[in-house]
Amino acid sequence: MDYKNVLVSFEGVVGILAVNRPRALNSLNTETLKDIQAGIEEVKDHPEVRALIVTGSGEKAFVAGADIEEMKGMNSIEALNFSRLGNLTLKMIQDFDRPVIAAVNGYALGGGTEIAIACDFVYASENARFGFPEVTLGVFPGFGGTQRLPRLIGKGRAKEMILTGKVITAQEAYQMGIVNRVFPQASLMEEAKKVALQIAANGAVGVRLAKRVMDEGFNMNLTEACSLESYAFGLGFATEDQKEGMTAFLEKRKPNFKGR
Repeated sequence: MDYKNVLVSFEGVVGILAVNRPRALNSLNTETLKDIQAGIEEVKDHPEVRALIVTGSGEKAFVAGADIEEMKGMNSIEALNFSRLGNLTLKMIQDFDRPVIAAVNGYALGGGTEIAIACDFVYASENARFGFPEVTLGVFPGFGGTQRLPRLIGKGRAKEMILTGKVITAQEAYQMGIVNRVFPQASLMEEAKKVALQIAANGAVGVRLAKRVMDEGFNMNLTEACSLESYAFGLGFATEDQKEGMTAFLEKRKPNFKGR
């Protein structure tokens, strides 16, 4: 497909979606959000893809926030619809049926941090910056940041970050639990691809079930969540991957998973 503001590519079993508005530091306008949605759908249509990496084009920014030029003239209804579009787009990332890695290669402010934490986990370059500066503009995060961040790092630290508008370094984001690992910028994508391939080498059905159980069980009480886990665990034993994986283990060979 042709996109104006994203690049979608495939490297074997790894899909890569890059936000591509480098002159605007990859900021999110309506057109870009719709391109991201279409890009997610394109990757979904490739069953051979086992993991997706979301990143930004260029060396300065992952996504430097929502497009202030577009937002400035919005009325309340237009702002509501823009927020709904952003939330729907990020939910598509969060609910993607295969693991999604954020490779944050620069500024990830506002909507950029929101996209990153909608992914399954986050890798960052040393020059990456995270934050929610919306309050310095008289508004606040509207693409899920007020909800995902407290669930990720706790309510107190999330409130401090959102209410001050403070921008933090990649290392600070790592210490807070926003980022899983920090790499030199030159090796960020290589490291993200390496982990994506490690995931892809595992049983695809088991990986998908594990992701879904963790996501759906997170907001359940422990008893309900463990019941969900048991149900999904049982489903896994109806797959060819389970038979192949355990047989390969007993035969002391590498499994040949088919994703079925």
